[in-house]
Amino acid sequence: MSSIRTVILAMFFALTLSACGTAPPEGLRPVSPFDINRYLGQWYEIARLDHSFERGMSDVNATYQLQDDGSVKVINRGYNTQRQAWKEAIGRAVFVGDSQTASLKVSFFGPFYGGYHVIALDQQHYRWSLVAGPDREYLWILAREKTLPAEVREQLVDQARALGFPTDKLIWVEQTRTDAN
Repeated sequence: MSSIRTVILAMFFALTLSACGTAPPEGLRPVSPFDINRYLGQWYEIARLDHSFERGMSDVNATYQLQDDGSVKVINRGYNTQRQAWKEAIGRAVFVGDSQTASLKVSFFGPFYGGYHVIALDQQHYRWSLVAGPDREYLWILAREKTLPAEVREQLVDQARALGFPTDKLIWVEQTRTDAN
């Protein structure tokens, strides 16, 4: 009987942690209004906070594709500089609330989701975005091109710093490879 209780408690704990990891960090508001159709397509990673799943990666990009069920297929791709090989991960994202608010949860590992919250966006042209994860240890600067004008980079870093992100730890991602494989 106690082993069943342990399993149930473990499942409850896992579900609770999973749910907590999808909300935006305290005090941050995802962009609204948001148009997923304009956000679809390829984005290049300009800068990020370091995490093991991207460590040593250059030329990182993400492609977002709308699926028939309303979810978004996420294809993350980057070059592992140590192994000298391309690495790809495919995931699925769904809106946390209404589709007019840029707050999604994304999964690359089955039932475990993490938050994906667009907290700043070029609302006119959808050329750049500032994306937060479930806490202030996850931050990405994304753009439609492999580079961003210096003034836009500075604006996004200043905004992230004002929101409490450790911008001094940002990694500026090289986007120099021309091979696709």
